[in-house]
Amino acid sequence: MKKRFNISGPGVLVAAAFIGPGTVTVCTVAGATYGYGLLWALVLSIIATIVLQEMAARIGLISGSGLAKVIRDFTKNKIARILSIGLILSAIAIGNGAYEAGNISGGVLGLEALGVSGGINIGGVALNYWSILIGILAGILLFIGSYKLLEKILVALVIVMSLAFVITAIVTKPHILGILKGSLIPQIPEGSLLTIIALVGTTVVPYNLFLHASLVREKWQSPEDLNAVKRDTRVAVILGGFVSMAIVICAATVKDPTINNASDLAQSLQPLFGDYATYFIGIGLGAAGLTSAITAPLAAAYVVKGCLGWSSNLKSTSFRIVWLVVLIAGVLFSSLGFKPITIIKFAQVTNGIVLPLIAGYLIWLANKKELLGVYRNTKIQNVVSIVIWLIVLGLGLRSIFKVFGII
Repeated sequence: MKKRFNISGPGVLVAAAFIGPGTVTVCTVAGATYGYGLLWALVLSIIATIVLQEMAARIGLISGSGLAKVIRDFTKNKIARILSIGLILSAIAIGNGAYEAGNISGGVLGLEALGVSGGINIGGVALNYWSILIGILAGILLFIGSYKLLEKILVALVIVMSLAFVITAIVTKPHILGILKGSLIPQIPEGSLLTIIALVGTTVVPYNLFLHASLVREKWQSPEDLNAVKRDTRVAVILGGFVSMAIVICAATVKDPTINNASDLAQSLQPLFGDYATYFIGIGLGAAGLTSAITAPLAAAYVVKGCLGWSSNLKSTSFRIVWLVVLIAGVLFSSLGFKPITIIKFAQVTNGIVLPLIAGYLIWLANKKELLGVYRNTKIQNVVSIVIWLIVLGLGLRSIFKVFGII
C-alpha cells in the first residue's frame, strides 16, 4: 500500500513542472470566468498526461536515451530530422526562457501576496531582488547536480503547494454536484476555447515528455521497473491534477472575470475567508514558482543535450551552460518588471498547438519494434493515445482557426 501511493520519483518532478504559475494563472482565470464549467478539460488533460508521460518514460527506460536523441536517431530522412530537431529546440529549449520569467515572477507574486516585497536600483534600473534570490536558489540546487536532492526538495514543495490550494478549496465550501457536472459533462461556453486550449497546454506540457524520458534512468535501470514507473507517473499526475482542479474551484467561488492571477484571487477571497486564505494562496503560488523555476531550465538542458548529442551528466559544463542561460533570462525578464500574465497565457496556448506534433512523434516511437521490442504500445494503448492525439489536434486546429477568424 505504501508503494502504491509513493510520490517520490521522476513523476513528482513532472507534477512540479506542470503546476507552475502558468497553471495557477490559467486555472484561476478559468474558474473566475466560467465557474466549474471547464473542469472537464482538466480531467481530459490528466488522462492525456498519464498516457503520454507513461509512453515517454517507457521509451526513456527501455532505450536508455532521452526523447530528443531517440527522435534524432530514428528520423532517417535528413530534411525531416533537421526540421524536427529545429522544431524541438525552438518550441522547448528557447520557449523555456519565457516560461522561466513567468515561473520566477509567479514565485515573487506569491511572496508579495504574503506581504513581502521590495527592490533595488542599480544604475537607474529597478530590479526586484526577490526574482534574483529565487533565481540564485534555483541555480544553487541545479549546480549541485544531485538528482536525489532535487527529488526530495521538489517532493516537499509539491506537498506544501498541494496542501495550500486543496485546503483553500475545501474552506470555500464548494458545490459538489456542480463540480461533478463540470468534471464529467464537456461544454464550451462562448469565448472559452482559448482557455480550454490553455488548460490542456498547461497540464500536458511538451517539455515534460522530454524531462520524464531523461530522468527515468536516474531512478530506474531495467524493464522490470516498468510497473514502478507507471505507478509513480499515475500517482504524481493525479495529485497534480487535483491541485489544478482545487485552484479552479477556489476561483469559481468568486466567479469574477476581472480576476487575472492568483494575487487577485487571494484579495477577492480575503473578505470572505480572512487573511489565511491570502496566506495559503501566497504559499502555494510561491512553491509553484520555485518548483517550475528549477524544472524548466533542467528540461531545456536535457532537450538541447539530446538534440545535439552532448553528455547527459548533470554536472557537465555544456549541460550547466544551457540551464544557466535559461535561468538568467528568466531572472532578468522577471526582475525588470515585465508583466508575466499575458506571456504565460500565450505560452500555454502555444503549448496546446505544439503538443499534437510532439505527441505524434511519441506515438510513432512507442510503436517501433526495433526501439522497444515487446514493450512497444499494445492495441489498447494505441487506441487511447490516438483518441487523445485527435482531441488535442482538434483543439489546436480550432485555436488556429479562431485566431485567424476562420471560425
